[in-house]
Amino acid sequence: MEAASRSEFEPLTPDPVPSEPYSAPTPPRPTGQEAAASVSPLASRTASASGAAAPVMDRDFIARNQIIERYLSGKLPIKGATEFERFCKEHPELLDEIGLPDRVNAGLRLLEASGKPEPWQEKPKHFWENPLLPAGLGLVAVILLVTAIALARSRAAQSRTIASLNEQIAEQPLEPAATTRTIRVLPSRQGASSAPAVVIGGGGGEAQLADLLLDLSRSPYREYRVTIDRIDQGRVEMINNLGKDSNGYLHLALNSSALGPGNYQFTIEGLTWRGEPVPDSWVTIGIQH
Repeated sequence: MEAASRSEFEPLTPDPVPSEPYSAPTPPRPTGQEAAASVSPLASRTASASGAAAPVMDRDFIARNQIIERYLSGKLPIKGATEFERFCKEHPELLDEIGLPDRVNAGLRLLEASGKPEPWQEKPKHFWENPLLPAGLGLVAVILLVTAIALARSRAAQSRTIASLNEQIAEQPLEPAATTRTIRVLPSRQGASSAPAVVIGGGGGEAQLADLLLDLSRSPYREYRVTIDRIDQGRVEMINNLGKDSNGYLHLALNSSALGPGNYQFTIEGLTWRGEPVPDSWVTIGIQH
């Protein structure tokens, strides 16, 4: 009876529910504004410093940083020089305030006193920098080339003439001498002459054998070399080692048919003991056919 009454009056206890492990609640993700507000003061100062504007070019900035002196000495950076030039363009009165015209005039007077040209004047050039020099050298080269060609042609023509005369002399047949003539000649020791001292060769085309006796008694040499040149044409012959006789005469026998008509210059050179020729005297002989 007591047990029954106890069960009737005790409250019913529900079955225990299994417990779950405890975890702390996750805080909500901050929004953009809250994130910006949570940035540390040091980061804020760094950002503001990096985004600061460049210093403004004004009179106070120019005076504090010696912009004028650095610009004139060429020590101002390109950007600063550009800003300073822009400022002077907008405020031209600054140039009068700093006395720039007086500085320029003083600098020009100093250049004039030192003898140096003004910066805008062209520096004197060396003679090899003259633009006319190549043209002048080219003209001189052309003149020299033309002269060399003309001389070469003249010498070639002279050589052909001499060769032709030598060939004519070599091929010209000798005619028998119809007469013999002994001629004494006193050569000139003053120099050559174009006028003949004597003329050999008979009239009517007859050949003549001339025995030339060249008086060299005044000459100290014993042996001679005789060179025969046709005047204004070329060399005919050269005879070496001719000795004079006891009377001082140098003998030369000449057939008038051996040479063409004209004047021939005989150059007589004395030979030293070494065989070296020394000009001694001259004589001109005329040939007639």
